[in-house]
Amino acid sequence: MAVYAIGDVQGCYKSLRKLIKLTGFKSAKDQLWFCGDLVNRGPQSADVLRYVMDLGDSAICVLGNHDLNLLAVANGCRETKIYDTLENVLNAADRVEMLDWLRKRPLFHRSDEYSVCMVHAGIYPSWSIKKTEALAKEVQCVLHKDDYKNFLNKMYGNYPAYWDNTLRGWERLRFITNTMTRMRYLDTSGALELDLKCAPGKQPPGFYPWFNVEAKRKPSWRVIFGHWSTLGLHWQNNAICLDSGCLWGGKLTAVRIDKDDPEFFSQNCKGSL
Repeated sequence: MAVYAIGDVQGCYKSLRKLIKLTGFKSAKDQLWFCGDLVNRGPQSADVLRYVMDLGDSAICVLGNHDLNLLAVANGCRETKIYDTLENVLNAADRVEMLDWLRKRPLFHRSDEYSVCMVHAGIYPSWSIKKTEALAKEVQCVLHKDDYKNFLNKMYGNYPAYWDNTLRGWERLRFITNTMTRMRYLDTSGALELDLKCAPGKQPPGFYPWFNVEAKRKPSWRVIFGHWSTLGLHWQNNAICLDSGCLWGGKLTAVRIDKDDPEFFSQNCKGSL
């Protein structure tokens, strides 16, 4: 079985299909991992969702910030933004099925067989793989409940900025969600800096990419993530960023992760912005 992880698709359906063909993926025996942000900003979010849903057990997808944004907008918890392109999902006849499937995706996935895990944005440096998985399940549990709209109403905000094991309620869930779906930089005290989106080297002094902060996670575990288009395809400290800016006219990237030496595939993308 071959296992391929794919970066942020964001509605770029045609590029996705071309990339998957390039990898040689066979749905009957192989598996695709999607590191979040299946939807938004690109032109065909609904087609992307339907395609990944139809893959069934051959696909694993974690939630990204744009996926959560779609859920929030659909439930009246957030207004659409000027660059959002969610109408083809929100106005679809199968809207309910797509949204229900999306909200039941995990925030974190791991494979003990390959010592590889996947999260949309990153892992907080003081969290082990085991702890990250447990914290992700706290958010997933809330999203699976009938009253999950309450969480969507409380989800947004940049605080708390620091992790504390004593955090409870919405603040705890918000920090977990921000870390796994929005994080790029931390400051020297370990606080999340969620407004910085620039590439490393352009940030103000005192801020560091999360994967460059000394970590307690097992170094043998490879972390697959996306979310950071200005970082692009990047492999450092056993963390691989697959967001190579397809939406922005860059590329959509995949990596084969069931081998010791990752094999990369890229498809040019015209983007939509």
